Amino acid sequence: MTPAVLGLHIGGSKTHAVRSDLDSDLSSHSGLGAAVTSRAPLEITEASANLSSVGHQGADAVLRRIAAALGDGVEAVCAGAAGADTPASRAVLSALLTEYFPGARIDVVHDTRIVLAAADLDAGAVLVAGTGSVAWGRNREGREARSGGYGYLLGDEGGGYSVVRDAVREALREYYAGLEPGTMVNALLAATASADALQLMDLFYAKPEPDHWAGLAPLVLDLAVEGDPAALRIQAEAAHSLATLARQVLGELGLDLPLVMAGGLLVNQQQLAGAVARKVAVDDPSLIRILSQAPVHGAVKLARQLIQP
Repeated sequence: MTPAVLGLHIGGSKTHAVRSDLDSDLSSHSGLGAAVTSRAPLEITEASANLSSVGHQGADAVLRRIAAALGDGVEAVCAGAAGADTPASRAVLSALLTEYFPGARIDVVHDTRIVLAAADLDAGAVLVAGTGSVAWGRNREGREARSGGYGYLLGDEGGGYSVVRDAVREALREYYAGLEPGTMVNALLAATASADALQLMDLFYAKPEPDHWAGLAPLVLDLAVEGDPAALRIQAEAAHSLATLARQVLGELGLDLPLVMAGGLLVNQQQLAGAVARKVAVDDPSLIRILSQAPVHGAVKLARQLIQP
């Protein structure tokens, strides 16, 4: 096959892979520069290969399927992975990629870095809210800062799992207060086939996978848009938590930096994103933007830089 690079975005709930031929035109697909043809990248979505979520065996199986579909001729791979926080975790993922893409140059980075690249920025701050939450940035002098992204047991406030956990707490609060379930709680009970808040609690503990519960976050946030009081309280708390992450990074690196908001909750939930932007309260609101394309295109850009700096 034609020589190519591969970008991977390994999130908490899925893996997005894009193979781009070295002579293909990126401009029409990702806004990251032009080349000589208009050949479209090959693109697939797989289950998550996040090591902390699915373990070594699960990640291995996902990457094997991606390599079988897209791997021939790949000369460089950049993987932006949620939870790729330590040298050890990056080394494990890098070893798996080396096995399936022998001879390719491999780079494993935290997924915030591919968001900045996808926004075509060298300096700026990134706020991601998907299954979890994290903020990271790099200023014009190359100094970096980070806030959050500690996983669902230690943090991830404002992410999808946190939003739904707060909704489950609200169900229990209403139950033990002797109240009839509100609109949001009824919707959550219906979505989980739970008879009441106690059964919902049992289910929450029996199936603790964060990506499973994060998938219900749009249910809560859509009800906030409709004005449900309980959902609005949860949305406000999420917006406060996310804005706190962004403010910490911007405070360390410079309030004049652009802020790119990404992840399913911020990209798809306009009301939440607006509340976060207002709470960040930078002097120039035009510095805050929603990522306009999939983060994986930033991984493709970084993969190209491994062989075409």
